[in-house]
Amino acid sequence: MSPSPPRFVQITIGTVVAAVLVAGMVRTSPARSTVSAAWRDASTTASWAGAWGAAVQPPVDGWSKKGFENQTVRQVVRLSTGGSQVRIRLSNLYGTRPLRVDGATLGRSAGGGMVWPRTLTPLAFDGRAGVVIPAGRDAVSDPVAFSTSALERLSVSLKFSGRTGQATFHRHAMSSSYRAQGDHLLDQGSGAFTQSSPSWYYLSGVEVSGAAVPRDRNTVVAFGGALVDGVGSTAGADRRFPDLLAERLVAAHRPLAVTNAGIAAGRLLSDSGCGGEEGLTRFRRDVLERPGVRSVIVSLGAHDIAAPEGGDPCVRPGPRVTAEQVIAGHRTLIRAAHARGIKAVGMTIPPMRGAPVPYLGPGGEKVRQAVNAWIRTGGAYDSVADADRAMADRADARLPRSGYVHLDGVHPNDAGHLAIAGTVDLDAL
Repeated sequence: MSPSPPRFVQITIGTVVAAVLVAGMVRTSPARSTVSAAWRDASTTASWAGAWGAAVQPPVDGWSKKGFENQTVRQVVRLSTGGSQVRIRLSNLYGTRPLRVDGATLGRSAGGGMVWPRTLTPLAFDGRAGVVIPAGRDAVSDPVAFSTSALERLSVSLKFSGRTGQATFHRHAMSSSYRAQGDHLLDQGSGAFTQSSPSWYYLSGVEVSGAAVPRDRNTVVAFGGALVDGVGSTAGADRRFPDLLAERLVAAHRPLAVTNAGIAAGRLLSDSGCGGEEGLTRFRRDVLERPGVRSVIVSLGAHDIAAPEGGDPCVRPGPRVTAEQVIAGHRTLIRAAHARGIKAVGMTIPPMRGAPVPYLGPGGEKVRQAVNAWIRTGGAYDSVADADRAMADRADARLPRSGYVHLDGVHPNDAGHLAIAGTVDLDAL
């Protein structure tokens, strides 16, 4: 089944704006509920930290469209913080049928599809080896005693005996998933895992708990589009700015987790063919309903501004937006975060005019500048991370610094992600 056509949010300025935006953010249907009882319970349990996470999206291509049958999928993630217990979250949000997971294991990654000997640990769901997740829902595994450290990589393997149908996934993992025919949950080696994909499937969170995990509000969520998702950084190297922010926190001996909730091509105000649902809709599940969230870094609006002018089919079609509309969307997210006692950090939009094919014309540039001026001086955000100034060329602030930008001329490279991570005030998190 193909993803639903993009739905566009038409926003008018004035009092009607807030009502329309808030309704757009909180709407949910019984058939597409993203919050299981376990998820609701977790959102009030401060001893669990979101050590790793991915924002899920509808199937787009490859494995996500075909799904799996009689296969084992092994996925490697890097934790932002450690603990003495672990549990995982699985999502069937965009599935068209109940998802049967026949088994799951956890282990320490030894690189690629390999797992360190004697670390493979079976996972259970309500005491059972497998779980059936209804379409539109999610599941959380039982906690398992498993000592983890900040910045180490874990391997999560899922076994699917029957046909899964289309897969809820995260497209740009900036990492690899591995697939094997048959049951290879307990394989330490990678010999059976002969196929790989640059995406994550069904896995939406890895959480840790233990004495070293702060009991009250212990997780920072980076919420946004391609910048948060890490487009332009080196695949498999964990050089996205949220990864580098996690490293800064570890070096500063601050026991906070960092969860990545970015989706490349994602927009604030309208859905995207490749970027999934609008930010106003997914903010609830990707930020408000994750456990232990103390702050959110918001980096959205770039694709809203550029979509009408760019040639990327992943972000088209897109309605033209004004600075006032983008700012109204940001205000809605800020109010929602503050209502839950979550700090909101605003990230400015970096330069977007360095691409070989112009990605942003003069009109869009004016909107970008106006939105950035409001983020810096509007006073609505609790603090500001100025990615724009970190990335801007010193001779022409409309262009990115050549040493900080990927070959596409728009997205930051590893050096750019490092510079952006450095703009976040750790004391403000």
